[in-house]
Amino acid sequence: MKKTIGLMLLLFLAACSSKLDPFAQCVTDSGATFYGAFWCPHCANQKQLFGSSIKNIDYVECSLPDRSGQTAVCNSMNITNYPTWVFADGSRVTGTQQLATLAQKTGCQLPA
Repeated sequence: MKKTIGLMLLLFLAACSSKLDPFAQCVTDSGATFYGAFWCPHCANQKQLFGSSIKNIDYVECSLPDRSGQTAVCNSMNITNYPTWVFADGSRVTGTQQLATLAQKTGCQLPA
């Protein structure tokens, strides 16, 4: 049942993803950055919440192509978990974040 509800939510968000473009752009404009890895399932879930609007998010790929380590920028930012969101005030959260949480952290308004 949970999987069905989750899938329905993802399909709904995908259908409405263009409505998320202004929100995603606001998150980026607020100074928030999403650090992740291409192989990370939680990062994939985070990207799915934004649907096609993920293109408006400031995303930094941390994994080297062969998964043998992390990029210099992620090392310098002390990124140790994926996904990690770093905000303009220097605070950070790890794990898949709900859009409402990102709205609260950035001051951006979710579409109705």
